Amino acid sequence: MVGAAPRLRADNRADRTLSGRHGRALRIGLISAWVPLSLTLVQCSKAPTPAALAANSQANVQGGSQVVAKTHQQVASGDTFEDRFPAPPFRERFPSPSESFLQRQMSDFSPKRAVQQQPPEQAPYRVASLEPQLPYKRPAREDLTTLVSMKSSAFPYFGNNPASDAPFLNISKGDRRGHRSYSGRVYWQDETYSDSRVLVHVPEHFDVRKPGVIVVFFHGNGATLERDVRDRQLVPKQITDSGANAILLAPQMAVDAADSSAGKFWQPGGFKRFMAESADHLARVTGDPNSARAFANMPIVIVGYSGGFLPTAWSLEVGGISDRVRGVVLLDAVYGEMDKFASWIESHRSGFFVSAYTRYTARRDRELMSTLRQKGISVAEDMDGPLRPGSVVFVETGDGITHRDYVTRAWTRDPLKDVLVKMLATPALALTRVASTNSPASSR
Repeated sequence: MVGAAPRLRADNRADRTLSGRHGRALRIGLISAWVPLSLTLVQCSKAPTPAALAANSQANVQGGSQVVAKTHQQVASGDTFEDRFPAPPFRERFPSPSESFLQRQMSDFSPKRAVQQQPPEQAPYRVASLEPQLPYKRPAREDLTTLVSMKSSAFPYFGNNPASDAPFLNISKGDRRGHRSYSGRVYWQDETYSDSRVLVHVPEHFDVRKPGVIVVFFHGNGATLERDVRDRQLVPKQITDSGANAILLAPQMAVDAADSSAGKFWQPGGFKRFMAESADHLARVTGDPNSARAFANMPIVIVGYSGGFLPTAWSLEVGGISDRVRGVVLLDAVYGEMDKFASWIESHRSGFFVSAYTRYTARRDRELMSTLRQKGISVAEDMDGPLRPGSVVFVETGDGITHRDYVTRAWTRDPLKDVLVKMLATPALALTRVASTNSPASSR
């Protein structure tokens, strides 16, 4: 028994020694696993630096004592919580005024009436859709008044005077040629009979796609297109103010001269050539080349003032398109050629004829009235009634109405405007209907 006791104590010491070694190894293993985990938990989702990853990786390989020593070294170097998560400065906790949200009042949350913004003005357009279709809006424009040179205008003219069958330019002085008028005065070709321009006026409301009418105005003696027809007699303005779908053609006759010569309108077919050329110019002026055909078939109203009676009469007689002429207006202009006017009235009962006169032409107007009544044609002597197809009206104007101002003041102010307004008020007149292209034009 005595011998066995020392051996038992020795065995117990050996067991304690082994168990102590196992315990130390277990503690070192636990520390090796706990230290990297604790570092990860302390960082709280902060991405580890490459140095920390390398240190952790090295700690897993080396012994626990080295890990503990490195950990204490990092703590000693200032790698604390405050170092890794410093307190935010004031500017980060409280934004500056420019970064703050807008302060609102209670009134900001009350309902407000919506303000409808006007869309910017856009150019007219077509809508490609089945329905509904927005109507096409023609581009807006202003009145157009311009001078256009035409080869078929009245002058220059080198033909004969049909009244005498003699050359129109019947006098010469060296290389200069001229015309001696009925009064005996000589007008030179280069000064008086060389202007081929035509005053063209297109109102802003004119639409070639709708039924329209061309007004041809033959001015009187002593006139120019700009000074008299446009600015004094206000012919373009009267056409615009009437509201009719009408345009104006006013050829320059003898320039500022006491002469009623008709020039190329004396020639057979002269008026027809003038209107044909005008159609092309009107298409170009209005910016629609495809409208030339519409202009070439549009009905015509001829207005002759004073000495304009002569080109008016010859255009009706030999112009070649008298069937397109749906109306004739003479403003103190019956100085002759009554047979030509009577012939047109008798053979064109679908048109109208108006002659207003002063004491200067009263005798001839009454003579023409008598001729028409003998032919069985009804004649009215005032402009109070409606203007119908076949209407023949003679209007005498009394004292106080001067010949010079007759284009702007006759039986009423702006007589040309009054005629066009009456045309609009009489649908049965059909003056703004485009002439049928199937019906042959008169060869007269």
